[in-house]
Amino acid sequence: MSGRRGAGAPWRRRRPLRTRLALAASAAVALVAVGVCSAAFVIIRYAMGHQLELNLTQSATLVMQQNRDTGPGTVAAECRYLSAPACSQIVPADPAADPSGTYALPVTDAAREVAAGRRAPYFSAVTVHGHPARMLVQHFKDGTAVQVALRADTVEKGVRQAAGMLAAVGGAGVLLAAALGYWVSRTGLSPVARLTAAAERIAATRDAAHRIELPAGPPGREDELTRLAASFNTMLGELEQSVAAQRRLVADASHELRTPLTALRTNAELLARADRLTDAQRDRASAALGRQLREVTTLVNDLIELARDEEPQPLVEQVRAAALLEHAVAAARGHWPETGFTVRTAPGTEALTVPGVPARLARLLSNLLDNAAKFSPPGGPVEAELTAPPGALEITVRDHGPGIADEDLPHVFDRFYRAQAARTLPGSGLGLAMARQIARAHHAALAAERAPGGGALFRLRFPRDRTGLPPAGTE
Repeated sequence: MSGRRGAGAPWRRRRPLRTRLALAASAAVALVAVGVCSAAFVIIRYAMGHQLELNLTQSATLVMQQNRDTGPGTVAAECRYLSAPACSQIVPADPAADPSGTYALPVTDAAREVAAGRRAPYFSAVTVHGHPARMLVQHFKDGTAVQVALRADTVEKGVRQAAGMLAAVGGAGVLLAAALGYWVSRTGLSPVARLTAAAERIAATRDAAHRIELPAGPPGREDELTRLAASFNTMLGELEQSVAAQRRLVADASHELRTPLTALRTNAELLARADRLTDAQRDRASAALGRQLREVTTLVNDLIELARDEEPQPLVEQVRAAALLEHAVAAARGHWPETGFTVRTAPGTEALTVPGVPARLARLLSNLLDNAAKFSPPGGPVEAELTAPPGALEITVRDHGPGIADEDLPHVFDRFYRAQAARTLPGSGLGLAMARQIARAHHAALAAERAPGGGALFRLRFPRDRTGLPPAGTE
């Protein structure tokens, strides 16, 4: 038994979804059609039989009214053909009281019992002169019973005709169900077929630019399959952007690494011939080699950080925003001693916290402060401020440098992007890109804008549900 099930199960699994849906829909509609036809046949047969019995009852009443003084014997003489009026006779309970002539209808012991009043009236199927008939036996008077019969072959013929017509209708219903099932499966699963074809094309070509064609219709009234196809298109768009960003990162990284690696190789080859260099030349080459190694190490570490999409959950903790900002500004003062850093915290924000990885949040603020110090004029101030506007916790970093040009503003967070004014300054162009990635990983928003009066302003905003702020409406 189990072996047969195991052999049949793979065949069932191999059947396409469209075939299974068509079979299921066809079977459901066919069962309904067959059930309706069967119910109609039962009802028709019952109605025709009930009408025949009703006619027998009316005929029996009429015979009893017309033959109150008639004794036992055949009442209607047209019994050979069982035509209307119905064939009828009166039967006594005592066989000795039977007339000398023969009865037209069969007389049984049950009929004698009805005549004697010991049994209720009943219907029975009989054959009279070779014709099928339906007979009613009913108590009459003074120990007699009346028997009334009508031909039943017309009813049986009508039932057979109804059965044939219903069978034809049922068969047509099954065929129609099969056609409708195929049509439903074909039209209903067409988005799934397009989705499957798109997935197979992407798997074969590794090109995420393919999309599923969506049916035209009013927005907001799509069915489930259309929404599934739209979601799949959205996923393909995200995948395409991710692949493009990955390729762009690899291309940019290879471009950025090419120059320092070439310089490293040049200085290494130069130091390999140290016996031909003076002490001053050797010192300069060694210093350049160390500086370039640090730049390459920093660039590689930044690339590794950018390759991470989310923060490690075991390291997430509640971080006090004010203490974090003070620590980041103190570290920036050590890196940029000629820049004047100032910190302002709004009243009531000293104890507010945000969930995150402290080292990563410190790296985010450090990148913002380093960028501000890089573009500030010598001795120029860099202002960092912690505030709690309605529904958020916000950290702003502002410099008083040349600011951000309009054409550079949409690209300041792109990887390796360097504005025209920044191409002569040190750096790899990854600091702000890394800052935005860290902000997104912590469910925060990081935006850049031109500060009033000149300079650049970076705004880091944590939403209310990610901070230590009280819920809305409880302040």
